[in-house]
Amino acid sequence: MQRVRYLKSGWQLLKSSCEGAAKQANTQSSASRCYSHASSSFGLLFDIDGVLVRGKTPIPAAKQCFKNLVDHSGKYKVPVVFVTNAGNCMRQTKAEHLSHLLEVEVSPDQVMLSHSPLRMFTQFHKMRVLVSGQGPVEEVAHNLGFQDVVTIDVLREAYPVLDVVDHNRRPKDVVPPTKGLRPIDAVVLFGEPIRWETNLQLIVDVLLTGGNPGSTWSSAHYPHIPVLACNMDLLWMAEAWNPRFGHGMFLVCLESLYKKVTGYKLKYEALIGKPSVVTYNYAELLIRQQAERLGWNTPVKRVYAIGDNPMADIYGANLYNRYLQSSRHTKAQMQAQSAGGSIDPSAVDDTPKMTSAELGGASRVVERDLPEGCSSILVCTGVYSKDQQELLSDPTKTVTEQRIFHGHRDFRFDPSLTQPSFVVHDVKEAVELVFKQEGWPLQ
Repeated sequence: MQRVRYLKSGWQLLKSSCEGAAKQANTQSSASRCYSHASSSFGLLFDIDGVLVRGKTPIPAAKQCFKNLVDHSGKYKVPVVFVTNAGNCMRQTKAEHLSHLLEVEVSPDQVMLSHSPLRMFTQFHKMRVLVSGQGPVEEVAHNLGFQDVVTIDVLREAYPVLDVVDHNRRPKDVVPPTKGLRPIDAVVLFGEPIRWETNLQLIVDVLLTGGNPGSTWSSAHYPHIPVLACNMDLLWMAEAWNPRFGHGMFLVCLESLYKKVTGYKLKYEALIGKPSVVTYNYAELLIRQQAERLGWNTPVKRVYAIGDNPMADIYGANLYNRYLQSSRHTKAQMQAQSAGGSIDPSAVDDTPKMTSAELGGASRVVERDLPEGCSSILVCTGVYSKDQQELLSDPTKTVTEQRIFHGHRDFRFDPSLTQPSFVVHDVKEAVELVFKQEGWPLQ
């Protein structure tokens, strides 16, 4: 219950922040109001790698696509948010990078990184946290609200005899004295690190010593201190012909090592980033903020999520759509009961219950008008390629236990969630499809 209370408080703070920013923006500009269609309001969620870029190279269709999404003054015609599982930089940096590549203005509040929802986990912000990843991880952690941050490098320097896989990094001759640190209270995994062996060793040391890596391993430290992980992507698409290892692969290694050493299952306090529901709830708040800045007075009714990875983008969008339908059903039943009516037995919600890992804290968000649904659109310019794999025509009948599951260990193997609402060649076709579905002129 304490975690739920803190998460609810986090959603309140985020909602207030979004509403304040939107009101301020509305006083500055109303140039895009003419694009608001009261009868049809929607927002777009774009994945980045494999949809807009591959590595540092823009996908050709992306530039033309975004030229169509802005008016003559450069204002967006519809709410647009970029949702990526990357997390090795600040939002400002990613926004500047996208602005340069797409040749349209992208603001930081249009960018959602895998770790962005950690702003809501305020119960950890005053704890001493060990952070793993690459890039400005300490700056990122402080920006998210964490006040007492320890990096892997700082931990390694404090305990110089722990990192010994690389012989060249072992202490030479005289072993330096151990400086020691105050105990670690929680571990935050932002993304794949550069030296996996160092990070894996030190994280396991911290978990098996209750946050005191200078002491002896003990099974008494189970359940271990909290672990929060961002970005579950097993694979992602860069310039190479084949997908590359993502942070999900690092998590597989960490989980396997911990289980092998202790016999226990590594537990996560939260799994954040696509495909978790909490990520899409956060993204929807940013969509709402963008809609208010456009001067829209009606709630966004539909969200379209465009991605290249069936196990992250499509699974996540479909899982969020399932969450939306279940929430609408629950709200309708509660309204019927409050009005003195009875529950219609034929209207029982038969959607599968979501696990706590899939929800990621989204089950008790602040009540608000949620979208009616979320449609998933799969492009063929990234992880998924029609030349390499075919989507199953009927996953409920043709999938067997032998089919490979690339999702995270704590997410259920539900093949129906990997089936996109639409399949198109590239992001330009995806946007054209959406505007046609909504009856909007794109030009």
